[in-house]
Amino acid sequence: MEKEKPNSIRTYDEDGFIRRAACLCVKNEDEKEVLLVTSSRVPGQWIVPGGGLEPDEEPSIAAIREVMEEAGVRGTLGRFLGTFENSERKHRTSVYVLLVTEELEVWEESQSRGRKRRWFPIQEAVKVLQEHKPVQCKYLKLLLKHNSFP
Repeated sequence: MEKEKPNSIRTYDEDGFIRRAACLCVKNEDEKEVLLVTSSRVPGQWIVPGGGLEPDEEPSIAAIREVMEEAGVRGTLGRFLGTFENSERKHRTSVYVLLVTEELEVWEESQSRGRKRRWFPIQEAVKVLQEHKPVQCKYLKLLLKHNSFP
């Protein structure tokens, strides 16, 4: 479980699930590599950057904001992959693809939480996430499925 950010307010959907947003950050349009960040709770674990929506915030805007805060990257928001449910944690996460165009040397959570980021080939990222973040694996598998078509 990721630590709450100071002064964060959780927003909920009509079913009582926490509303979240995340981005699969890719290097190129071929989408063969994805950027993961270290977890703030378990620094040795890698996760897809994302977090909670602020009140009245659109999921796409939250996804871009969260990626900047957690991974220190900016880019072009691409397609919406879908909404993924984690019934155990009562989260619903809207996931987008972001084509990274800029990587900052220092960013908010690299300093405040010691976060690191790293590019992974998608297959390796799936292996890294499958044990402790199975829902996030679903994001990547959907990306792989999309990219396996001629």
